[in-house]
Amino acid sequence: MHHSAAPNRRSLLQGAAVAALATSLPVAAPALATPARPTGPVGSRLTLPSGLQTGDVTSSSAVLWSRASGEGRLHAVLHALDADGERLTGNGKGAGKGRGGQPITLRGSRATADTDFTARITAKGLPAGTAYETELFFEDENGRQSEIGTGSFRTAPGTHEGGAQSFVWTADTAGQGYGINPDVGGMFGYETMRALAPDFFLHAGDTVYADGPIAETLEEPDGALWRNLVTEEVSKVAETLQEFRGRHSYNLQDDNVRAMYAEVPVIATWDDHETTNNWWPGEILEDERYSVRDVNTLAARGRRAWQEYQPIADPRAMGQGSGFEPARIYRRIERGPELDVFVLDMRTAKGENTPGMEQEATSILGEEQLEWLLKGLRTSKATWKVILADLPLGIIVPDGEGQESISNAEHGAPLGRELELARLLSGIKHQGTKNIVFLTGDVHYCAAHHYSPERAAFTDFDPFWEFVAGPINAGSFGPNEMDGTFGPEVDFQKAGPAMGSPRDGKGQFFGRVEVAPDGEEFTVELIDATGEVQYTRTLTPQR
Repeated sequence: MHHSAAPNRRSLLQGAAVAALATSLPVAAPALATPARPTGPVGSRLTLPSGLQTGDVTSSSAVLWSRASGEGRLHAVLHALDADGERLTGNGKGAGKGRGGQPITLRGSRATADTDFTARITAKGLPAGTAYETELFFEDENGRQSEIGTGSFRTAPGTHEGGAQSFVWTADTAGQGYGINPDVGGMFGYETMRALAPDFFLHAGDTVYADGPIAETLEEPDGALWRNLVTEEVSKVAETLQEFRGRHSYNLQDDNVRAMYAEVPVIATWDDHETTNNWWPGEILEDERYSVRDVNTLAARGRRAWQEYQPIADPRAMGQGSGFEPARIYRRIERGPELDVFVLDMRTAKGENTPGMEQEATSILGEEQLEWLLKGLRTSKATWKVILADLPLGIIVPDGEGQESISNAEHGAPLGRELELARLLSGIKHQGTKNIVFLTGDVHYCAAHHYSPERAAFTDFDPFWEFVAGPINAGSFGPNEMDGTFGPEVDFQKAGPAMGSPRDGKGQFFGRVEVAPDGEEFTVELIDATGEVQYTRTLTPQR
């Protein structure tokens, strides 16, 4: 792809926008008590203790999610909005199903203890490029209606509609013991992202830290004390299903997270910390904090809790088997004629963390996912194909004597997991797929990498970009060394202090992408949690 550079640093928000954001940081977060496990109400209506979310929004569909304080069925009312954000009356031009004044009423799944009282609705057949105000509520067995949660989303542009769209991405929430701190306004990086009014949000994994206990106080590197809100479930490593669920419900107690998720659709994947650090299938833990040492058992519980709490389609309604475990995490989200998002799962089929020097290919995606990805990229008609990866491609991420990511710290021909990546990149080239951009997180700093065969030991691929963002509310560290096998060049990188605190937001990062209405520009910004842009790069497509 051709590209042009912009100034390395500039202010993201100017004038009134700067003032608006400045007054929102920090936000006073209320003290939160450990929530009781939801039970059926007696003489009172249900509440929504974890707010609401929308997710996986395409040009014609959206998933609506919420959680009840007891048993009940989820309902939704969708109101189409005009260009001024007012509800359409149905009397004007364009009135019709889903787009006129008649609201859409939907009935979803039932919230029970079996799903930790989470429920969802998949709305289909929606018109493209349409903004909606949403009202979500539960109805109990006696017909009593819960409190109403309100939110919003916009469907992606349609084939003939065009229109710019923007999104943000990051990773790493509540890691290294840094949870919800009311002294700094909670997880205020989420408010900074929300203030930009993106069309959707990509979470590149480590959505929770199930292996990282959160204590009431934590000493920061400079000696300051970080104060956390604490619940019973986050006070130890997660082992039971209820403890894994508690990790997700904890993050949703943060006002900033709840406000953003109500207004900005989520597209998420998982990584290691949703289960335990650097895990792979079949691993037996030696960590003395765990009484359950079988990682497969922990991963099944962690996966179920993750899928219960994410706004993704209910796998039971998609014919993918009973329960949540058989569902597929990797998926494609179509965002109109200019953008497709391919969400990867680099954990479920991952091989052991060896030094990565095997002569035969070892797994990071697995055969089924690799073939799915190549086919999806080949058949995609979108100008830009974004691949959301939970692990970076060329960054060296050691795990003891082994390697956690793809690279093996040896700069020669591909070996081990690198052979699978080589097959993917070569396949992309030979099937003629253009305009691939990888977005990732995991390493707790932000960076921009350009990969090119002219610098590489393996040369059978077309040049591409990888952009790294995070953490959003976790300890900072890095930057790491790069592996030269695929010819990466570091165009930019910035890290906070080693094991630095999220307190001032300067070592916390997210990325923002703006896609031009005609797809002729794909602009990437790397931004810190205060809203200051650290880096900008504009890509133009190959035709």
